[in-house]
Amino acid sequence: MVTGLGVMAPLGPDPGTFLENLLAGRSGIVPITRWDASAHASRIAGEVQGTVFRPEDHFSRQQLRRLDPFCQIGLAAARQAMADAGLAEGVEGVCPPPRAGSIFGTGMGGIVTILDTQKVLENSGPRRVTPFFVPATMANALAGNAAIEFGLQGPCFTTASACASSGHALGMALREIRSGAADLMLAGGAEAVVVPLCVAGFNSLRALSTRNDTPEQASRPFDRDRDGFVIGEGAGALVLEELEHARARGARIYCELAGFGQSDDAGHITAPDATARRPAAAMSSALEDAGMDPSEVDYVNAHGTSTALNDAMETRAIKIALGEEQARRVAVSSTKSMIGHLIGAASAVEAVACVKMIEGQVVHPTRNCEHPDVENGCDLDYVPEGAREMEIRGVLSNSFGFGGHNVSLAFRRL
Repeated sequence: MVTGLGVMAPLGPDPGTFLENLLAGRSGIVPITRWDASAHASRIAGEVQGTVFRPEDHFSRQQLRRLDPFCQIGLAAARQAMADAGLAEGVEGVCPPPRAGSIFGTGMGGIVTILDTQKVLENSGPRRVTPFFVPATMANALAGNAAIEFGLQGPCFTTASACASSGHALGMALREIRSGAADLMLAGGAEAVVVPLCVAGFNSLRALSTRNDTPEQASRPFDRDRDGFVIGEGAGALVLEELEHARARGARIYCELAGFGQSDDAGHITAPDATARRPAAAMSSALEDAGMDPSEVDYVNAHGTSTALNDAMETRAIKIALGEEQARRVAVSSTKSMIGHLIGAASAVEAVACVKMIEGQVVHPTRNCEHPDVENGCDLDYVPEGAREMEIRGVLSNSFGFGGHNVSLAFRRL
């Protein structure tokens, strides 16, 4: 069961604000402001640091020396989720610490600290490298720091599967509870990759949109005029809890994380499986794991990157997994159309959106989907006209990452 939510995203510093802006169809994509991006092909991003998130408002100067920005953003979201679940002071007295755990995903980990410290090494020599370098940059820093802060002594590790990282984290957390190893898990993901090297790398892959003059129109999932994704940063965190444990302590229950499916294309390191068979298998596995029939799915939160290959493939996968007739009945929308692609944090942030939409029985639109790319198979209901109030019983949330990693999460209204 989902009993707590936290988010730090380009459209808001908390789940309520985030959802409000999503439903209004607002864009959090802006020209990059923290560094000079003039030499880059893509100069826009979904920014969090310095705008939505001010580190000094959340951490002491001493703490900031020890935490990479990805960990700062992630801990801020984790604190929200734990407070939302009534666990702001930790689990002591509520859940035996060995039966509570922490699993977080990230694609790049402490890349900001790595780049900054490399400059220190080159300019000032090895003696000037901080002793905090290793604990700040390791990918498991967020999971470990969250466990320390909240006294979570059970399962604790990190998942790294590119854009599917935090989807795997949530799926693994679900399994820990189902296995009987834990009663409560804090899970999600964080990413802080809006830095010159990462932007240059994705530009070199020709993966990013170059619609720099109109950033709010740059992310165009399923639209015929899409020209790539927009990079973003942020974090999402969820508290997952065994049903009877949640009821016994009187926790508010949002909905059920009911199923987790995964697969791999075993094809190309960056291009998705054009046949869509393996991504569809992840969706079908999530439904099977949840004990749900395709007819119970009312909404699909798409990976929806705004790239030519992904959007056509994902539409095909939805049709395979749900069946052509049911695929045409469901609403499909892309959160990335408004916040960009948060890489390792994408699954968790989009999971928060899904939970809030189930709570409100409303789905957010796909911004900028003005002319669906029907010619290339993008012919489903992408909710282009604005937020839609509707019955939502079951939801699938998809995430597909470089390396061929496919994850689908199934949520169910109670």
